[in-house]
Amino acid sequence: MTAPTPRRALLAVALAAATAAALPAGGRASAATGASAAAGETVDNRFWYSHAHWRAGTHHGTTAVDGARPGLEIATPAGRTEYTDPHTHRTSAWEYATWTSPVHRSTVPATEAIASWNARTPAGSWIQTELRVTYADGTVGPWYVMGRWAAGDGDIRRTSVEGQADGRTTVWTDTVAVDGPSTAAGVRITHWQLRLTLYRRPGAAAGPTVWLAGAMASAVPDRFTVPASVPSGRAHELRVPRYSQEVHTGQYPEYDNGGEAWCSPTSSQMVIEYWGRTPSAADLAWVDPGYADPQVCHAARSTYDAAYKGCGNWPFNAAYAATYRDLAGVVTRLRSLKDLETLVAAGIPAITSQSFLREELTGAGYGTAGHLMAVVGFTAAGDVIANDPNSPHDGAVRRVYRRREWENIWLRTKRHNAEGKTVTGSGGVCYLYAPARPTQAQTAALRTVGVL
Repeated sequence: MTAPTPRRALLAVALAAATAAALPAGGRASAATGASAAAGETVDNRFWYSHAHWRAGTHHGTTAVDGARPGLEIATPAGRTEYTDPHTHRTSAWEYATWTSPVHRSTVPATEAIASWNARTPAGSWIQTELRVTYADGTVGPWYVMGRWAAGDGDIRRTSVEGQADGRTTVWTDTVAVDGPSTAAGVRITHWQLRLTLYRRPGAAAGPTVWLAGAMASAVPDRFTVPASVPSGRAHELRVPRYSQEVHTGQYPEYDNGGEAWCSPTSSQMVIEYWGRTPSAADLAWVDPGYADPQVCHAARSTYDAAYKGCGNWPFNAAYAATYRDLAGVVTRLRSLKDLETLVAAGIPAITSQSFLREELTGAGYGTAGHLMAVVGFTAAGDVIANDPNSPHDGAVRRVYRRREWENIWLRTKRHNAEGKTVTGSGGVCYLYAPARPTQAQTAALRTVGVL
């Protein structure tokens, strides 16, 4: 079983409270969310990644750089500051520059937003990503810190920021969510804006490069079940490496102790290696040579969030994937299992988030309050082929799950736990990792599912 983390559990409690006010008996959607679903718009993605994208917005010391992979860098620092790391208590001086995106109008009146970013942070540098939302009444919220991030942990500890709220929305680790009473009152996020701050050591010649940044906003209707989709009828399976999280049980307590806590980095590493990228020998030199699959240990260390105290921060996993040569990673929601079939047919596996009771997913052998696995294919009957890291060893990772069961546990937003209480489901959350310059077929698939 994959254990829930405290902050995800708090988000579940908050959204369950909202459901109690907004969801009629029997689990049917409220009028507001039902209208959104009827319109067919539940997810809006907006990412900046081209040279023209980076030239837009407001620069304070940053510059857009062109080339094979356009990005954002420090040109002339806008200022100097000191940062005291709350996890190491070290105070260091940094020079910085900022870029603020244009205001993006969401195509859906959203209840949640999740930022993503891809960057290179050489030693002596890091970035901060912030998100600011606007509500339907025109009120603009505060700048929320969505992550203080570096690829390594030698300069700062990678961290989310706790205690951020404005009475309408709250940041739950990696997600800005409309609060329960506000949700019941119809409060929605209509616009949002991103701010990136790039930091480097004073006087340093090199600093961060940000290749991609943006967010996914969503308003998935409250639902305990989803309509069954029709399978494509085409069998297809991608050759994705298989790694078990369970062989790491008890390893590295400083990175949340392996085992059930490492489903996210284990899934990330499987898909990263599917794309032909692997950590170097130098990257793995710190890992105990007696441990199997040291690259999974490296992934856990590289995704660990010091405030969250775990490796399950969604954008941190996507950002880790993008530290590998010419890979891009984002967090999004998909609308249906047919979206996953479209991606797999184009050669793109997906890492999905789901929660379920043991009896709700035949063949899993466990129940979970939150778990990540990699979807790598479909049978001719439409059943889901998954690399499920919650397996006793690498050879047991490949699973085939019944389509209807798997589809429902992934796409629903509400479920009943073992105590009969109403708690949340992920509503189709997934990580997508793909080449920064995808093929024509991959580009078409990503556009079809709404990411490009």
